[in-house]
Amino acid sequence: MFVDRAEIYVRAGRGGNGCVSFRREKYVPRGGPDGGDGGRGGDVYLLADPSVTTLLDLAGRHHWIADNGRPGQSKNRTGRAGADCVVRLPPGTEVYDRDLGILLKDLDTPDMKVRIARGGEGGRGNQHFATSVQQTPRIATPGGEPEERWLRLELKLIADVGLVGLPNAGKSTLLARTSRARPKIADYPFTTLEPQLGIVELSGFRRFVMADIPGLIEGAHEGVGLGDDFLRHIERTRVIVHLVDVHPLEGQPAPDEAYAIVRNELSKYSQALSAKPELVVANKIDLADTTEAAERLADALGCEVLAISGVTGAGVPELCERIWDMVVDARRQEPPATGRGTATRSRLDDPFTESAELTDHPEKDVP
Repeated sequence: MFVDRAEIYVRAGRGGNGCVSFRREKYVPRGGPDGGDGGRGGDVYLLADPSVTTLLDLAGRHHWIADNGRPGQSKNRTGRAGADCVVRLPPGTEVYDRDLGILLKDLDTPDMKVRIARGGEGGRGNQHFATSVQQTPRIATPGGEPEERWLRLELKLIADVGLVGLPNAGKSTLLARTSRARPKIADYPFTTLEPQLGIVELSGFRRFVMADIPGLIEGAHEGVGLGDDFLRHIERTRVIVHLVDVHPLEGQPAPDEAYAIVRNELSKYSQALSAKPELVVANKIDLADTTEAAERLADALGCEVLAISGVTGAGVPELCERIWDMVVDARRQEPPATGRGTATRSRLDDPFTESAELTDHPEKDVP
């Protein structure tokens, strides 16, 4: 089951209370205060785990709470810190504050780790309050309050190539032909009800990720059919492969009309999405003895059109090589990454100031 939206409540751990205690030993009549500090409450982290593909695990668990810190003890013993809570999310998850409606973090890099809620500080024991005029203080501070918030999570799949087209254009068939993905395939529209991912492997240890995006029909941006629920999953793709059925069934749009319908939906949903590099592919050429239908589509659109058959595999190897070239060009034009080694923040740092320490698995706070 593919789940791409979820709401969860996160709360860090409360800090442990400080201890009021006095040293009481034989032959030590004035031992003085020896109450220890409370332990720090655990933090809540969000981790982009590549092994997680959907938000299904969060659909049945809405509360993620870190452990509280333990109280201080006598003999100046500090309480144990609370264990952190790590929420594993698929890469590509956008994290919003549910109540404020603002984007807190985009987990667009695998293994990115973000502290979303900070644990409370441990309380101070009475050892800290001894002075020359108050040598037996009987006061200690309570543990600090933790941070808590409701989060709205939205997943946007990370793929190099997005397959678009009207229902029954052959997207699932092409994905199954080029990768080990096994989407449901049938001869009726809307067979695919959720996005499918597949890894296409080429010679020379080359590979790219392809996503089959279902539900694109006229009016999808307004909620018609499956609506725009899945349109956002192709916002992260580098290349769009537009599949067109050049031998549509009776009553279905002509190939050039089918192309115009999908392009119109993409442009209405996002101008940035419609501006992505696109490759037009004429599918189902096995239904005729010639490629005249693909040639007519190329003349009508005024652009290059590759002719393939997802069923027989004709033209598919050439298509994969062409997609690879476009993916490589798109990668070269992307701005350099700002670094996986994002500066991490110390527990005691100011919440808006980053320290200079770098880690292999970078951690970053969300203020």
